[in-house]
Amino acid sequence: MAVLYGVIAIFLLLIISSFIFSIILRFTSTQESSLGVITTIISFITLFVGGFITGRKGKEKGWLIGTLTGVLYTFIIFLFQYLGYDSLFSLEQIIYHVCYIITAMMGGILGVNMSTPNTRNA
Repeated sequence: MAVLYGVIAIFLLLIISSFIFSIILRFTSTQESSLGVITTIISFITLFVGGFITGRKGKEKGWLIGTLTGVLYTFIIFLFQYLGYDSLFSLEQIIYHVCYIITAMMGGILGVNMSTPNTRNA
């Protein structure tokens, strides 16, 4: 269930950022090609936040549930691309999605560690 919360958060954040980018492109003279790096950075931040939410909700095995969040996101994107556009991932997209999975995993690890109280004796 925690993975579902993370994936929903990822898609909500991506929808919001897409809306903001579309407004920027519509009402300014900014070109789509100039937003490439910013879009990539926002994608990584979004996957990290989704993994973090998953870790906070799951409360244990952050590396596993974060990885599952990234894999589920990648699977949904793959299905959308394959079924909607009849194309497979390119090598560049595979590299991006492996990095997305790793980023979500790191978010899951941090989310678990931020949600559990520190039980060490000082």
